[in-house]
Amino acid sequence: MIQANNPTLKSWVTVPTGSDFPIQNLPFGIFRYRDQITAGTALGDYVIDLAYLHDQGHFAALSLPADIFRKGILNDFLAMGRPVIRAVRERLSELLRDDNITLQGDTRMLIPRADVQMLMPVRIGNYTDFYSSEEHATNVGSMFRDPKNALLPNWKHLPVGYHGRASSIVVSGTSFHRPKGQVKPPDVEQPVFSPSRKLDFELEVAFITCGDTALGDSISTAAAEDHIAGFVLFNDWSARDIQQWEYVPLGPFLAKNFASTISPWIVTLDALEPFRVAGPEQEPAVLPYLAFTGARNFDIALDVQLRPANGESVTVCRSNFKYMYWNVCQQLAHHTVNGCNIQTGDLYASGTISGPSPGSFGSLLELSWNGQKPLPMADGTERTFLADGDSITIRGYAEKNGLRIGFGECSGTVLAAR
Repeated sequence: MIQANNPTLKSWVTVPTGSDFPIQNLPFGIFRYRDQITAGTALGDYVIDLAYLHDQGHFAALSLPADIFRKGILNDFLAMGRPVIRAVRERLSELLRDDNITLQGDTRMLIPRADVQMLMPVRIGNYTDFYSSEEHATNVGSMFRDPKNALLPNWKHLPVGYHGRASSIVVSGTSFHRPKGQVKPPDVEQPVFSPSRKLDFELEVAFITCGDTALGDSISTAAAEDHIAGFVLFNDWSARDIQQWEYVPLGPFLAKNFASTISPWIVTLDALEPFRVAGPEQEPAVLPYLAFTGARNFDIALDVQLRPANGESVTVCRSNFKYMYWNVCQQLAHHTVNGCNIQTGDLYASGTISGPSPGSFGSLLELSWNGQKPLPMADGTERTFLADGDSITIRGYAEKNGLRIGFGECSGTVLAAR
């Protein structure tokens, strides 16, 4: 067993009941405090300064580079691989346990989370978005094609994906302007240029890679997790009207590349180990390079809240990462089977995560069924798609036997088009 996952562990740092960040989590992120940008971990309501701990010699046995936590991004640390990531998390767990007096009384490394600004945790060189929820793909296929043949012929044979835009991925709390582009309403013959009228969120979870591979190399499903540092929450904002007009024949473009939002804390694969579950049965049988053994899905409860400007938040979706038809090992194996090389800090998003019931649909496109079923808000207004001033907050956590491993928030606000 990974010692840091021991559910009986307690910390000498106070952790509120129900916190996303107990001592069994210890995610990694980058934060700004006063005039310093450093790497940290979250524990309860605090951020712990990893650079300070390293300077004081608390990671001496791990032979880490002197400035590894002062880079402003986690890429160099993650590039050291999962064994080093695990060793740092294990050492943190040891230092923070209630029976270890090494750090007790040293408040210099403890900073209230409310006093820091969370930044992008990694420099994302490459971003891929998959389409791995059968329920979501079925809903979209039913809406826009034939309900009797909602899934395209390739869907159950390979994890469908596309390469997205890395430069417009932003950290939680960042606002963005409503995108503009060509749209073609059904009642006009020619497209028009306008701000999107069907702006949407997409509920997703993404993994971040650690370590590079050479061009021409492939990663098997058995080895895939050796290349995954951990997970973040992800909102792939989408302009549905722009998308519907542009996506044939090459897929999403301007409808997706204007903004995507990630949560700032990378929750390690190790921390999620106790929450593995089997995924849906895959029928027909997959080709050998996509075959895998063991439980490769994760039971992570997800919810989405929509808050109008100056209004109250309404929960519009409750879903779960366990519904994914194609798991992360299959996604990475398929992505590299042609020899595509991966790089540390690459981000691979799940695609919209929808469950089997209407309340678990992971986008407004599905929740409102493309505008036919408005969603009531607490202020008496309705939503089919997002209005200017609306904020979306995604939360996620895994919970079992009273232990909760959470991600914090993935939030963003829609501003009026420029």
